[in-house]
Amino acid sequence: MGKIEYAVVARGVVVLAEHYGAAAAGGNAGAVARQVLERLPAGGAGGDDCNISYTQDLHVFHVKRTDGLTALCMADDAAGRRVPFAFLEDINGRFVKAYGRTALTALAYAMNDEFSRVLAQQMDYYSNDASADRINRMRGEIDQVRSVMIDNIDRVLERGDRLELLVDKTATMQGDTMRFKRQARRFRNTMWWRNVKLTLCSAAEIFILSVIVYLVLAYMCHGFTLPSCAP
Repeated sequence: MGKIEYAVVARGVVVLAEHYGAAAAGGNAGAVARQVLERLPAGGAGGDDCNISYTQDLHVFHVKRTDGLTALCMADDAAGRRVPFAFLEDINGRFVKAYGRTALTALAYAMNDEFSRVLAQQMDYYSNDASADRINRMRGEIDQVRSVMIDNIDRVLERGDRLELLVDKTATMQGDTMRFKRQARRFRNTMWWRNVKLTLCSAAEIFILSVIVYLVLAYMCHGFTLPSCAP
């Protein structure tokens, strides 16, 4: 993540507040910044606002001018443009909110004692806090949402697998039930035929036994009409 090493708020070429980061202290960032302020396109009605970047060696000076007020910062090349300009927009808003129209007539460095601390604080924030980059923050939030969605989808799929397993088990139970019913029906039929066979066998045995008894009696009574045994 790139670093913002210097920042200044000015009206034209009049510096109202500035702050040097540790890496820029003792360097010529302030001198280059003043040259940049002098080179800015002349403002005019409806053409005063601009967003410009200037390259100086391994550093880039980013400028945001709005309604005659200029916020400028120096950042290393790794910072890109998105974060520095988000920083400048933030600084411009804070400065206007704090001082309003007073900045239009203030003397050089009139706000430096107070606002340099704000510059230092926001420089540190935009240089070191990843959430300062709105797009990256949004990407992080999108990644979180995507992760939650994937997790939910996995749970749904897992629940679907469990449901499919339950359906398979239900189908198996239904198949077992059908087989049990068929087996029970065959068993009932088998038992019915066995009872029929037992009944027929018993009847046959009784009939045969009756015939044998009759034949014995007929023999003993000297005739089929049992003449000698009749009363």
